[in-house]
Amino acid sequence: MNFLAHAYLSFNDPALTIGNMVADFVKGKQISLYEEDVQHGIRMHREIDHFTDHHPLTREARQLFRPSCGLYGAVFIDVVYDHFLARDPQRFTNESLALFSQSVYRLLEERRSSLPDVFLQVFHFMRTHDWLYNYSSREGIFQSFTGITRRAQHLEVPSTVPFAVFENHYAELEHYYKGFFPDLEAFVRGLKV
Repeated sequence: MNFLAHAYLSFNDPALTIGNMVADFVKGKQISLYEEDVQHGIRMHREIDHFTDHHPLTREARQLFRPSCGLYGAVFIDVVYDHFLARDPQRFTNESLALFSQSVYRLLEERRSSLPDVFLQVFHFMRTHDWLYNYSSREGIFQSFTGITRRAQHLEVPSTVPFAVFENHYAELEHYYKGFFPDLEAFVRGLKV
């Protein structure tokens, strides 16, 4: 999953949110540098990613991107799932998504001194361009895809290629999200990290 889902699945717990947001930037034994409750969030993030990657619906959804994007399909699916989460009326309204996004940014800013330097570089762009809120729009997804294709070392296609897959299979991708996300949320609620 991508940033919005990890923040949402922290269920408004500040330490879990911090851990969930920085987990990709904490390698190996670096986890011991964090307070126990933040470590729980880091472990939760990893459990979420494992569950997502191995869920049959995610594997099927990934196949839509595979012909043009290869293994990067997994990265694009994470962003796509955030799009549908942001637009999911059972979880967010437009207003509550905006408030939630700002609350996550405030929390991260308040804990800035304890966050990994590499994450802080990403956070600057996340907050400046309001990634969490902008996942709700097609333009926001296009911008996310542009960032992925720009940073990807082994992906030789422009962002218009995965974005075309997103547009052309929109209803199908939404169907995958609707089948998958309740399973993920139930799994996370049952975690003992």
